[in-house]
Amino acid sequence: MSNPERAQRVGLFGRLGSGNLGNDATLEAVIAFLRAKYPDAVVDSMCSGPEVVTARHGIPAYQIHCLNNSRAPRSRLGRAVLTVPRIALGAVIDTWRTVAWTRRHDVVIVPGCGVLEATMPQRPWQLPYSLAVMSVAARVSGVTAAFVCVGATVIRQRVNRTLMRISTRLARYRSFRDQLSLDGARESGFATSRDRVYPDLVFALPAPVADPGPTGVVGVGVIAYHYSADDPRTDELYDSYLVKMRRLVRELTTSGYQVRLFVGDDYDEPLIPMLQEEAEAGAIRYDRCETFDELLNRVAGVDVMIGSRFHNVIAGLKCATPTISIGYGRKNAAVMELFGQGEYAHDIRDFDVDVLLEQFTLLTHDRERVVKELAERNSAVERGLAAQFDALSAEVFANPPVRRAGGVPA
Repeated sequence: MSNPERAQRVGLFGRLGSGNLGNDATLEAVIAFLRAKYPDAVVDSMCSGPEVVTARHGIPAYQIHCLNNSRAPRSRLGRAVLTVPRIALGAVIDTWRTVAWTRRHDVVIVPGCGVLEATMPQRPWQLPYSLAVMSVAARVSGVTAAFVCVGATVIRQRVNRTLMRISTRLARYRSFRDQLSLDGARESGFATSRDRVYPDLVFALPAPVADPGPTGVVGVGVIAYHYSADDPRTDELYDSYLVKMRRLVRELTTSGYQVRLFVGDDYDEPLIPMLQEEAEAGAIRYDRCETFDELLNRVAGVDVMIGSRFHNVIAGLKCATPTISIGYGRKNAAVMELFGQGEYAHDIRDFDVDVLLEQFTLLTHDRERVVKELAERNSAVERGLAAQFDALSAEVFANPPVRRAGGVPA
């Protein structure tokens, strides 16, 4: 019988509940682990979408950036004048709230996600600063901070790199979701020789097996990816990607396939009507997925998954659905190689539609063998994640510290 006096207080921290299906899936995987292994743990979250997290998981949740939901002035002049005061005020308030929230826990976990990546633009005063404040507060208060299966790249931006180095090196536990992430973290000064690599947390979630098919349906995942704000080619590259994806969809529907469109974040949805213009009504279908579980069930029903968002690719691999990746970061290639599918990984900046269509044909003809191979790889990945959860139990949850009293910010 579990002892309520020994129940640990566990906080889940990060960009969670904000509409990114992959980030939310990593949160779901950690909550499932906690409920199975530590059913008496008192769990809450400081995150980007507290209402969503509370509704889905039944845990208290608090806004990570208090000014995120306030409406900015419409005029350019108004935004320019108020940007610096808003950032300064937000930093002061968020610092206090994050410190107060962190102090009331025994363990704070940053669950997965690409929190240490530069593949998407991150401003220093956003998540990098929040992570640093959380880790400093945890170290000073004796709270165990853990970065679990996170993604990382080499960070060139000096302020972001400094803040991320503070947050990771003060944490008492770190693991990374692939070797590329660990290598990038070490080069940036975020990791040490004792840190380890485990598969992405999302692979711990249950998933349906791919439909034996053929179904005549192809999954196409799209992303509204504008590269880097500092890259003068960003609009040109984005336009090129969109032109190629429109041609890909058109070729598939002309060949008699039905296309089911997927996104991985709310920001991607404006692309849907642009692609639906490429075919007759009914040939291209889009059903919004509110959860990763919904995404998995729909991906399991397609013949081949062609995805851009990282966790659309993971959904295909997890369901043992033959998958082609059009990736914006090396993480896509890394996970495809983990499943023995490296030849089907393409760079979003220069992929060739003709090559994709040739590979699609090969995968449809050899689908039975590929599905079996992916299922075998999934078994190995699940064993790797069992080792990750064992490591968490031994290194993070063993010998819990004395719980401190403290208030929760509203």
